[in-house]
Amino acid sequence: MDLNKIDISNFLPHRPPFLLLDKILILTDEEVSASFKIEEDNLFVENNYFNEMGLVENAAQTCSSIVGKSYFDDDDTEGKGAKLIGFISAIKKITAFSCPKVGSTIISNAKLTSRFDTESYSVCSLECHIFESTNLLLSCELNLVIKDLK
Repeated sequence: MDLNKIDISNFLPHRPPFLLLDKILILTDEEVSASFKIEEDNLFVENNYFNEMGLVENAAQTCSSIVGKSYFDDDDTEGKGAKLIGFISAIKKITAFSCPKVGSTIISNAKLTSRFDTESYSVCSLECHIFESTNLLLSCELNLVIKDLK
């Protein structure tokens, strides 16, 4: 799959102002890396900084890309192969170190640590680390539930 051809909004149900990923940089069955530029009008910006809740939601959207990928064919660059819904079922651990300023681009790196699939949904555990350049902003472990609505 050519990641440059992917419009992430075709694969996530989120829409601006709640879509917190711009580009998928790496996407495999077990890891993902994504970028997001923080704009001044973002709903998670407070006093010129992207807040902790925005970082957590960015992590969740990044993590859901790993599991969501398995519901689509590799050549489906328009996201027509599935209609998914997902949610955070648990936050096991979270450490926020710093919040990035408006205008910054953050990079989110997530790794799948476990996954359980049924006929109608997937439950997974993931780790995510969010960086601004080499500065670690947030580290978390969370569980997601992903369900195909088709």
